[in-house]
Amino acid sequence: MIQIHKETIRDIPLLHVVGGSAQNEALPLIFFLHGFTSAKEHNLHYAYLLAEKGFRVVLPDAHFHGERIQGLNQRELSFYFWKIVIQNIEELGILKDSFVNDGLADENRIGVVGTSMGAITTLGAISQYDWINTGVSLMGNGAYETFARSQIDYLRQNHVAIPLSEQELEHQFSILAQYDLSQQMEKLNGRPLLFWHGKKDPIVPFGPAYDFYEAISKYYVGKEDKLQFIVDEKADHKVTRHGLLKTVEWFEEHM
Repeated sequence: MIQIHKETIRDIPLLHVVGGSAQNEALPLIFFLHGFTSAKEHNLHYAYLLAEKGFRVVLPDAHFHGERIQGLNQRELSFYFWKIVIQNIEELGILKDSFVNDGLADENRIGVVGTSMGAITTLGAISQYDWINTGVSLMGNGAYETFARSQIDYLRQNHVAIPLSEQELEHQFSILAQYDLSQQMEKLNGRPLLFWHGKKDPIVPFGPAYDFYEAISKYYVGKEDKLQFIVDEKADHKVTRHGLLKTVEWFEEHM
């Protein structure tokens, strides 16, 4: 029987999904990170299928999301996007330590997967944590600085007022560069990494995401089985069931 536990660790609300017969064992652990304006409960179908395969799955709420929502509208929230991503990365380390220290996670088998903002977080986390064994990016992009600059350009083209000076923007870009996997690709270290992306995605454009994948491919020479990019020709910014099942298969094969 799959059990769902609602918990809070260091003020981070989360859902903890695990097979009941193994709930006290040190299991391979997967973090599932939700997308922008979403919440932890929206991805329980992933957690259920992964838990069926013997994984312990943890789904946290990002700052300003789910139980941590603070009444910001989507436009107001968008100006906090990258701060949320960076906080997600920092909180991932806190959660990992908690589960490992409690004897509930096999620290040699820890994976991270996310959709959209969660996928972007996943790729940034790989640049920071060598304990991440396997990753899955569902509609993400690891080139933080380039993507952030394109977001600002889009806002300007649509005459949206940006509450930051040029100097402040450049400072923010310099912070993002520290988490930008495209600027430190050697940190991939051959770790298994799966991408899924819809070719018609208007939110996280397909082209730059695929460019990132092509750029890191040279780091997987001789390890091609550990890197894959699944292209859905018809999908937009929504993962298909095929993408869901391939995510489960990837972790089952590589973790």
